[in-house]
Amino acid sequence: MKIEHTILGNDMQAVEIEMQPGQEIVAEASTLLMMEDGITFDAKIGDGTSSGSGVMSALGRAVTGSGVFLTHFSNTASVTRKLSFTANNPGRIVPVHLPDWGGSINVEHSGFLCATKGTHLNAKRAKRIRAGIFGGSGFFLQTIQGDGMAFLHCCGSIIERELDDEVIRCEPGAVVAFDPSIEFSIERAGNLKTMLFGGDGVFLATLRGTGKVILQSLPWGRVVSHIVANTKK
Repeated sequence: MKIEHTILGNDMQAVEIEMQPGQEIVAEASTLLMMEDGITFDAKIGDGTSSGSGVMSALGRAVTGSGVFLTHFSNTASVTRKLSFTANNPGRIVPVHLPDWGGSINVEHSGFLCATKGTHLNAKRAKRIRAGIFGGSGFFLQTIQGDGMAFLHCCGSIIERELDDEVIRCEPGAVVAFDPSIEFSIERAGNLKTMLFGGDGVFLATLRGTGKVILQSLPWGRVVSHIVANTKK
């Protein structure tokens, strides 16, 4: 199910959603920008699933660096109401109609912004165990599943690739989302000398197979590292 929405702005975007009476939206905490009268909200564990699996998926999100709680917004009015969301860092917003992705998409741990009610979020770790150990939360993913819409957040420009039995490698922080048919892993970047003096990171993300991939041109971790490095000077 698609929902009426408008992407606001150019390089520092927000998404404005038109909620029908009785409709619900689930969003990452602290992403609300504005809402009209008649919309109520409540913090709930994970995507609101009351089952044990829902609680476990919420705890898994906490491991990735995301919060255990998500905010659930409901239109209790008898007419259409609007609300808007924006991320906690500058960038662009990507609308994803989940049926176009086969009902499921793998998303970088901080890439989720909001989605229609009924969308399920679960945490997973990159396949290579040692990469997960040395990579920290940056090497965890969220799987978003459902038949509605989700909105993702990218830093910098959006780069979309369609792989046809191909392999691409990039900085792990550049990966925003990819098709479940794509094999994703974190691998060591070259030999010891390259890792120490190459200046391009210790690990690279490898995406292999056939399917869609979404990358961002300016990983937020790189921005933060640059600010910290210059602050110390």
